[in-house]
Amino acid sequence: MIQKTNRMNLVEQVASQIEQLIGSGHWQIGDRIPPEMELMEKFDVSRNTLREAIRALVHAGLLETRQGSGTIVRSTNALGAAIKRHVKKSALLETIDVRLALEKQAAQLAAEHRSETDLAKLEEYIQLSRQAVENKDYEQFIKLDIHFHQAIVSASNNQLLIDLYEPLAEIIYSFVQDLMAMNKPFKYEEELHIELFTAIRNQDKHAAATYVEDYMEVLRKEVVEMIEEE
Repeated sequence: MIQKTNRMNLVEQVASQIEQLIGSGHWQIGDRIPPEMELMEKFDVSRNTLREAIRALVHAGLLETRQGSGTIVRSTNALGAAIKRHVKKSALLETIDVRLALEKQAAQLAAEHRSETDLAKLEEYIQLSRQAVENKDYEQFIKLDIHFHQAIVSASNNQLLIDLYEPLAEIIYSFVQDLMAMNKPFKYEEELHIELFTAIRNQDKHAAATYVEDYMEVLRKEVVEMIEEE
C-alpha cells in the first residue's frame, strides 16, 4: 500500500511508489488515479512534488492526463509503455518481426514444457474462439485469440519471455484492427491455430516453430500487398 516518504528525493520516491501500485495491479490500465489532495495526504508530500512525479510518469508513458477525466493509467510498466510508443510510429511489418521472434521461441518452449493444465487452457480458448466465430462475435474472437497466444507464452515457463510479450497484447489487438480498417478480410476460421495446438500437445518443437514461421510469413505477404495497393 502507499507509504509515506522519508528520504531526500521525494519526487523519485512518489513516482516509484505509483509505479509499484500500477505494477501490482492496485491501479489497472484505464483506471483513474485518486485526486491530488488525496494523494498528497497519503504520500505526505506537497502539490508540486506530486505533480512532478506524475509528470515524470506521464513522460514515461505509464500515466496519461486527460482534460476533464483526471490522470489515467496507460501502461503497467515502463517497458510496455516504451514498446507501445515505438509501435505507434513503426510499420506493421516491424510488428510482425517482433511477434515472429517472440512467438516462435515461445511455441518451441511451450512444446517442451507444457503441462496438462496448459493444454486444457489452450483447448478451451480454441473452443470459445470457434463459438465466437459461429456467433459472428468477431470482437470477442480477437480477444480470445490474444488470450490463446498469451497462454502459449505462459506455457513456455520462461518468465523473461512472458514479461517481454505482455505489452504486445494491446499492440496485437491494434494490429488486427488496423488490418480490418484497411478492408482486408480477416480469415477467422483459419485463426483457430489447431495445428499449433497439436504440435504443442505432441511436444513437437520443430512443427510448432514451423507453424509460427509459416503463419507470420503469410501475414507479412498480406501486409506487403496492402501497402503496395495504397
